[in-house]
Amino acid sequence: MADSSFAGLRVLLVEPSAMQAELISRMLSQMGVENLQHFKNAGDALAEMGSRRPDVVISSLYLPDMSGTDLVTAMRHDPTLEWLPFILISSETRPQVLDPIRQSGACCIIAKPFTPTQMARALTIVVEEIITPPTQIDEVEVENLHVLLVDDSLFSRRHTRRLLEDMGVEHVTEAENGRQAVTILADAMVDLVITDYNMPEMDGKALIEYIRTKSWQTEVPIMMITSENDQGRLAAVEKAGVSAICDKPFEAGGIRQVIVNAVRG
Repeated sequence: MADSSFAGLRVLLVEPSAMQAELISRMLSQMGVENLQHFKNAGDALAEMGSRRPDVVISSLYLPDMSGTDLVTAMRHDPTLEWLPFILISSETRPQVLDPIRQSGACCIIAKPFTPTQMARALTIVVEEIITPPTQIDEVEVENLHVLLVDDSLFSRRHTRRLLEDMGVEHVTEAENGRQAVTILADAMVDLVITDYNMPEMDGKALIEYIRTKSWQTEVPIMMITSENDQGRLAAVEKAGVSAICDKPFEAGGIRQVIVNAVRG
């Protein structure tokens, strides 16, 4: 079951439970991970990241000194750790608890109990997104592509913007909510709108409805990246005229293809 692509990964595990840490360590070793450091609390883990940066952080949600949410927030506020891949392992299911992790640009959230296949998939995302050099979109002229990125989360906007820039997209305009996006769309032509769902003042659904019925750019492709899991609300978004929906956290390869499809129409 060992994967040679994982052999070079430097993994930092933050897990207070000795039993859980042993389970994860054994699983990672069987997958080919040769370099693993384990810390029981976030403070020691952050100190280690500051002196020797790992390739990926795998963390539990509930830690002795702070939560996994606080840990990833601290990482995102540190310029040297801002883009460090973060994987959460948790049995937590409440959206209000998990959404801040999703908004931080986490690579993956693995639900307990988890399987080796789920862990391998999460590590594959890290390898493809971070370790492998970024590739541009084939067959699409991205140099002149103008994208409007709408999200109330600064971390989420920065994460998506970085992905777009890695793909070769040079023209990205940001808005914190739908109302700001409407103002921008009144004066600037864009080739693609990427929006979150849950935002203050005007949410993603209202923005889509406005673009499709009142904007002078009614045919512009609209992609929604969201942690929303209410199927009724997502169905309403589809009815409003969204071109594609991508879940948070998202895979770079998947979002690249979604963008290609959206722009091609």
